[in-house]
Amino acid sequence: MSKKTGWSIAGLGFAVLVILLIVANLQDGTTTNEATVDVKQLVEDYSLGKIQSQSASITSHQLIVTNSDKSQVTYDLPDEEFFVSIAPYVTGTHTCAIHSLTGCRGEMPDEAFQVHIIDETGNVVLNQSMKSYENGFLDLWLPRNQTYQVTITHDGRTQSSEISTYEGDDTCITTMQLI
Repeated sequence: MSKKTGWSIAGLGFAVLVILLIVANLQDGTTTNEATVDVKQLVEDYSLGKIQSQSASITSHQLIVTNSDKSQVTYDLPDEEFFVSIAPYVTGTHTCAIHSLTGCRGEMPDEAFQVHIIDETGNVVLNQSMKSYENGFLDLWLPRNQTYQVTITHDGRTQSSEISTYEGDDTCITTMQLI
């Protein structure tokens, strides 16, 4: 074997090793920040059931996906935006703090709501009609490190609640009973 062929095989072997290490890291639960991953789209796809996994939950700073083989992949959320999912209800709810994109179910799927959100200085952040997903939740991305007054209205029933978007705050809001 010539030196040139030997170096080519060694280079190919090194490239294969690097690829295997990258795949192993992703399967071992490491955090990934690949520029090609649109985390907000990934969250929406899990909420809509377009992507299946054993579980996908979202904390104040990470999306944590557990695959059927129990491997885990963690994605960092945007630095300036906070994810929160709200399940308005009339008669029944569940206690929750960390939203499960694959497990949490609200009482009012595919319903239209008027959502009005103002920040702590009185600026309107959102004022629009939104339809809940099949899981009964309204998913929102809000600026981080603020407190908001959220008002949700549906069929003449309404509820207001204060939420905040600081590190460690809840991503699953199941306390908004429409009365």
